[in-house]
Amino acid sequence: MRTVGVEEELLLVDARTGVPAPVAEQVLAADADADDRIVAEFLAEMIEMRTRPHTDAGDLAAELCALRAEIGVRAGALGTAAAALSTSPLPATGTVMPVARFARIAAEFGVLAREHLTCGRHVHVEVADEDEGAAVLDRTRIWLPTLLALTAGSPFRGGEDTGYASFRWHLMARWPISGPPVVVGSGEGYRRWVDDLLGTGVVLDEGMVYLDARLSSHLPTVEVRVADVCPDVRVTVLLALLVRALVETAAGQWHQDRRVRGGRAGVAAAPDTTHLRLATWRASRHGLTGELVDPATGSPAPASRVVADLVDHVRPALVDSGDVALVEDAVRRLLGEGGEAQRQREVYRRSARLSEVVSDAVRRTLVVPV
Repeated sequence: MRTVGVEEELLLVDARTGVPAPVAEQVLAADADADDRIVAEFLAEMIEMRTRPHTDAGDLAAELCALRAEIGVRAGALGTAAAALSTSPLPATGTVMPVARFARIAAEFGVLAREHLTCGRHVHVEVADEDEGAAVLDRTRIWLPTLLALTAGSPFRGGEDTGYASFRWHLMARWPISGPPVVVGSGEGYRRWVDDLLGTGVVLDEGMVYLDARLSSHLPTVEVRVADVCPDVRVTVLLALLVRALVETAAGQWHQDRRVRGGRAGVAAAPDTTHLRLATWRASRHGLTGELVDPATGSPAPASRVVADLVDHVRPALVDSGDVALVEDAVRRLLGEGGEAQRQREVYRRSARLSEVVSDAVRRTLVVPV
């Protein structure tokens, strides 16, 4: 079974006010064991946690909860807290961490870098090599908008309701290389495409290829980056299992195509990047509460139907991994609740305080599912 790991970026906030707090250095300094699973991010108001690779969903959930709890303890000792929020509901300015690479980015990109207070969630799934990884990217890109809709949870930013379910995606889309990946055909095609981008001198390194999905530059994995973070760790596990099933399904299709076609394999009816960006835009706007673009037809369709089609598409892989019941239960719960953005708006409707949206997220970030 393919391994899957998760990187989550958490927002560090003042425990009393909910305003982002630049305490990442102190949180990291509290690590007596130098655990490489908790690391710095671009801004001091953020912290990143990285799980080990896992094959079992329960083990992945346990490590996610343990890492969140550890960050919570360290932050709490500073009068702060950790929240799985992709944007700050309250006004804030970012503080660039004192890292040479980050300083270069800040100098080159100005306000774009200073306003980059966005927390994402990245899922890494093992692939055999770059050829298999490229084939997976080519065949899973049409489902990235659906994954964003399932995880969309950044409706508030800087003191206002943005009108979007995931405003984080729009903040990421401002960078030079962002959004849906293009069809590359092979590992060589992917590497040549990235090298051509770097050759322009616009982006500083491969780490700045901020695509919704890409090949990892340092691990033998496909890295799906489209998702918002979510306080409910069950949503993180759901995302990880769906991404792994998508990778397994796509890799199987590719190997089958190669056998049938005598070593050659193509991607039938692949939408161009412009159409895929439109589909992602719609997912960012409405999340699970409106219509998405149906990957099969390119036309609007109810979110519940598109999500059901995704689960059906990867069902054989979920059956093989033993995860189908867990995924179906999690999807049913999410669709019933309307998603994370809906939850945050309901908290604000009841309390009329964005600080309560933050407090609610802090509490749920540390909840261990039964």
